[in-house]
Formats: sequence, C-alpha cells, structure tokens
Amino acid sequence: MRTMLFVMLCIIGLTATVSGILMVSDPGGSILQLPPELLEGTPFKNYLVPGLLLTAVVGGVFLAAVFLNLMRHKRRYVFAMAAGTVITIWVIIQVILIEVIHWLHFLYLGMGILIILLSYQLRGKWAV
Repeated sequence: MRTMLFVMLCIIGLTATVSGILMVSDPGGSILQLPPELLEGTPFKNYLVPGLLLTAVVGGVFLAAVFLNLMRHKRRYVFAMAAGTVITIWVIIQVILIEVIHWLHFLYLGMGILIILLSYQLRGKWAV
C-alpha cells in the first residue's frame, strides 16, 4: 500500500508540475493541445493563471507529500491526504468550470480518492 501511495503521489506531482509549467510557458495552450474555447465561460482569458495554480498548489502539495514520504516523516500521511483532497477538488472545479468531461478527469479523480483512502488507512485510522 505504501508503494502504491508513493507511486500515485509521484505521478500526479510530476504531471501537475510539468503540465502547469507548460501552461505558463504557452498560455495559448497549443503545447498541450488545449483549445482556448475550453476557457469560455470561465474567469480565465488564457492558461497562465490555471498553469500557475496547477504548478504551485497541486504540484507543490504533491511534491511536498513525495518528499515527506521519502523522508518517512511522521506527518507524511497527513500531507498525502491533503494532496489527495487538493487533486479531487481541482478536478471537480475544473469540470464545473469548463463543462467538459475527459477520461483523464476520471483517472485523476479516482487517484485522488484512492490517495485519501490509502493515507487514512496507513495512518492507522481505519482498520480493514
């Protein structure tokens, strides 16, 4: 379970950080093949602010959780639960704002929920 949790934290931390950096470097979205029409009806004119938020908030929390898990810090599962919560909320808000559902939304939402549940189990709060 620890390995599975760590792998999911790494995958989301890496993909969120890289995707966010690419969104910031190309706010028009062409590098990631993100059409500007996706942002219609949202408070964003381009992908700069979403990219900054994705990198700093999602990527930052996940990379902190990865680091704390590597160091076997006593609060590593609390940070992992926070990271799972952050990606879950991110996906829900994103789907509400852009009004489009992609298969990646299901993947990241599922991973976020699984991270929360695994972290809770590993903290010893839930016995199965």
